[in-house]
Amino acid sequence: MDANLKRRAFLKAGAAGLAVSAMAGSGITAARAAPRAVCSTPAAAKLGWTVGGQLYTFRRFPFYEALDMIAGLGLVCVEPCFFLKLDKARPELKTNEDLPAEVRKELKERLADRGVAMSAFYSDVGKDKEKARKIFEFAKEMGAGVLVAEPPAEAIDVIEPLCDEYAINLAIHNHPEKPGYTNWKPENVMALCQGRSKRIGACPDSGHWVRSGLDPVACLKAYEGRIHNVHLKDALEKGNRKSRDVPLGQGAAGYAAVLAELKRQGYRGVMTIEYEHDSPQLVDDVRACAAFVEKTAQGLAG
Repeated sequence: MDANLKRRAFLKAGAAGLAVSAMAGSGITAARAAPRAVCSTPAAAKLGWTVGGQLYTFRRFPFYEALDMIAGLGLVCVEPCFFLKLDKARPELKTNEDLPAEVRKELKERLADRGVAMSAFYSDVGKDKEKARKIFEFAKEMGAGVLVAEPPAEAIDVIEPLCDEYAINLAIHNHPEKPGYTNWKPENVMALCQGRSKRIGACPDSGHWVRSGLDPVACLKAYEGRIHNVHLKDALEKGNRKSRDVPLGQGAAGYAAVLAELKRQGYRGVMTIEYEHDSPQLVDDVRACAAFVEKTAQGLAG
């Protein structure tokens, strides 16, 4: 090797060493710098359940940072929220249909690199036809098969034909009871689905049912045949609208029975962990949720 080649090799090795040293000094290892999801819920997958993470769980982090946590937890899909930030370096960007083409390409590459699919998209789809089509185009491009939303009743006439055109389901979400709000009752959500395409369905949020004083298993039975996505959530106290989230199986939802009911219905699809109680133990709490699903699935598989 001549002197110039030796010098270039030395400089290249030195630069690599500095990069590793910098990562080590920041507490990040080369292996952790770009985690790739390895499914942590294989028994659940055998039941047809794809366990993922709802971005709202990690809302204090931009999506790109949260994505590394999701991949590190072995969650193989993610449900972004239209109002949350994409990237710390570009705080003006939100994870939604307004992203420019070059950023969408970047986002798809980042998801592929992490081995995480965008299974669903929590959107603000409504009765504005132009905006609704733009949202469906974004979901299709990202590979999302479900739009999770709470559109007004009059918007279903706009959304239903787009669901059939794009082969994307609408999953109507529920929040806790409050004045003037109707989706907290399963019968009101099912009324929105009545007489509609099978692509119009529900995204049950069991934790919010607990907060509203409802029985999650009974509510799931009311939704049978119309469940297109599930938000996995447990709450500490039944009937307390402000009750905090706890890891699955540690609250008032009776989560083993919740999962057993989904198996009875033959539900096969995405189950998204949404953990709203933020703390320094957030990642461990989400890990505990995934572990509960996996352990219960092992028992249900029999």
